[in-house]
Amino acid sequence: MSDEFEFANQGNKIIYETEAKGFNPGLMVLLLIGGLLLIFLVGNYVLYSYAQKTLPPRKKKPISKKKMKRERLKQGVSAPGE
Repeated sequence: MSDEFEFANQGNKIIYETEAKGFNPGLMVLLLIGGLLLIFLVGNYVLYSYAQKTLPPRKKKPISKKKMKRERLKQGVSAPGE
């Protein structure tokens, strides 16, 4: 099977039609979007791992006196001054 087809058109004129060679435009768009998504995900992972190594741990919220007193009563330890 040849990729070329001959068509006789009104006398001596011969038209050669060949199949288009190269990438499919849909494939190019898919590769472009896939590549951008991959770069985005890898970049996020790199930034996340860098932040885990360099940033100090988060500070915990201060516990209110009311909550501290309630926790001590649950444990059976009386709060000082009571």
